[in-house]
Amino acid sequence: MELREYFQIIKKRWLIIVLITLTTTLISAIASYFVIKPIYKADISVIIGNVQNKDEVNKQNYNDVLMYQRMVKSYSEIVKTRVVAEDVINSLNLDIKPSQLIAMVSVAPKGDTEFITITVKSKDPNNAKDIANAYAKSLKKIGAEKRNVDNVQLMDEAILPTSPDSPKPLLNMAIAFFLGLMVSVGVIFLIEYLDNTVKGQEEIEKLLGVPVIGSIPLVDQNK
Repeated sequence: MELREYFQIIKKRWLIIVLITLTTTLISAIASYFVIKPIYKADISVIIGNVQNKDEVNKQNYNDVLMYQRMVKSYSEIVKTRVVAEDVINSLNLDIKPSQLIAMVSVAPKGDTEFITITVKSKDPNNAKDIANAYAKSLKKIGAEKRNVDNVQLMDEAILPTSPDSPKPLLNMAIAFFLGLMVSVGVIFLIEYLDNTVKGQEEIEKLLGVPVIGSIPLVDQNK
């Protein structure tokens, strides 16, 4: 097909494109605003290692840096353990299983620093904030008990999230719009490909390779 024919097909079946695109966008909007329950996220950062003065920091060597990086990785794994989850559940009197609580939590080191960020996601913003703060305290407590040294320093507390982290209605609608547009264009070209009827003089000449001498118009029998 030539480019002109593509535009003709789109122009002829533009209504299908509009209907499919608007339908997918509308479904996405309804799901984002009314069906999917919002999820809130609360973050808290802790520093791993003992607080040092400037002289001690200047004396740090390469081995010390590697040691702290290993400690960050170790404490990142401790966060996701069952014993820490059970301590959080007991401190907040939560009515959930440790596995369910662990599924709500993620932890990530901040680059090459000694900070780790604990992130909690929940349908209740207050619940997300309280669990994040409790997790930091439980990590400090359990870490000191298991390693016989307090290497977790609490810097600040998690704040109450004011807006949901997901879903993102505008982003979902934009994605649905473009997906609907691409699907609808694919549908109209599939319909055109499956349609074997001859629709005009130009198609007859193209199929037969000979010019059309004349044509018989349709006669309206009601006249």
